[in-house]
Amino acid sequence: MTERATHVIWRERMTFDATTNSGHSLILDSAPPNGDDRGARPMELLLTALAGCAAMDVLAILEKKREPVQGFEVIIHAARAQEHPRVYTDIQVLYRVRGNVNPKSLAHAIELSETKYCGVGAMLGKCATITSEYEIENAFAPNLSAASE
Repeated sequence: MTERATHVIWRERMTFDATTNSGHSLILDSAPPNGDDRGARPMELLLTALAGCAAMDVLAILEKKREPVQGFEVIIHAARAQEHPRVYTDIQVLYRVRGNVNPKSLAHAIELSETKYCGVGAMLGKCATITSEYEIENAFAPNLSAASE
């Protein structure tokens, strides 16, 4: 087993300073009245981790396929259980790509991320239904501002 470590230190109220295994720092907090809303909430970070993991996988695969990606974002919406523990139960992932990208290449990259590479998705998929879709905006329109000069 490869060991990973994260360290959180209590600052005050519900504010914590966190340091990741790779040495990056962030602030954790909760909403008022218990916290002061000075940082991300732990449950938010789970969705952020999923978006980041999926985005990195899909972009790396598209780059290997030499797809002309000019813009890329991942948007996640999720629902949580009403009772404690309030785990995520439904997660929708939207991949929004800008560029003249082949839809089959994008669909294949998403499939590989979901079924093989993204460990965050594999873990969250144990308790939530994860669905995905994508949108492609062709960004290779002529540059009209250059023509007006």
